[in-house]
Amino acid sequence: MTQKIELGKYQELIVTKETDFGVFLNTPTGKENEKILLPKSQVPNGTRLKDVLNVFVYKDSEDRPIATMQEPLITLGGVARLYVKQVTSIGAFLEWGLSKDLLLPFKEQLYEVREGDAVLVTLYLDKSERLCASMHVYDALRNDSEYQKDDTVSGRVYEISENFGVFIAVDDLYSALLPQKEVFEKYRINQPVYARVAQVMEDGRLTLSVRKKIPEQMTDDAAFILRCLEDEDGFLPFHDKSSPEAIKNRFHMSKNAFKRGIGHLLKEGKITISNDGIRIQR
Repeated sequence: MTQKIELGKYQELIVTKETDFGVFLNTPTGKENEKILLPKSQVPNGTRLKDVLNVFVYKDSEDRPIATMQEPLITLGGVARLYVKQVTSIGAFLEWGLSKDLLLPFKEQLYEVREGDAVLVTLYLDKSERLCASMHVYDALRNDSEYQKDDTVSGRVYEISENFGVFIAVDDLYSALLPQKEVFEKYRINQPVYARVAQVMEDGRLTLSVRKKIPEQMTDDAAFILRCLEDEDGFLPFHDKSSPEAIKNRFHMSKNAFKRGIGHLLKEGKITISNDGIRIQR
């Protein structure tokens, strides 16, 4: 079976020809017209015919496959956070550790990027067999983390869905979701998030919660509700019959969390509950 040279990957290739401007490399079974150049400036000292070199393969400015000993910040199918070097009429160009910058086409952008932005992208081959970047990283993120339930993790928002919630790349590597029922504030793309692993799904993807385990969170929620009462002269028109949406908008917590919080305050004798709302116990 013929072994092909693959773009966007590291490969061990054989030196098949030496020239004044570099060496040509190929696979053991590659045809003569399939060989690619490793420029002279990158050829390791002492390299000879039939030596095997581990190189990265991409396309040069003239759209020809070429080898490099430089180390790119991302490989085919991988994920990395790269800086925007320039925005042009065809898209944004990203710095990725090679002399030729990486194109992020407009159609692969989740929002309008600007020079200097750090964007999370994956590397793919387009229809013209060119290496390009995409901000649609969901399928490229890994699901083999060693995180377990209740572990604390950090990541950044890379996509927001009104139906599903906030998609987060933990460590810029692993797939995670903050479900819609856990979203109590307005998130933005690239926002850092510190959360707790609520569940590790069967496929390895993580479900997150920004809230603590119930006993700790109940104490925090109760303290927050009490501060709100103090700021409003001791009364708030909320109780266990209030709508979940109204509670979420005012207290940034679920109705269940609110009920646990006021129940805790009631038990401690700090509030009273009536048909029109809750009051601080004087």
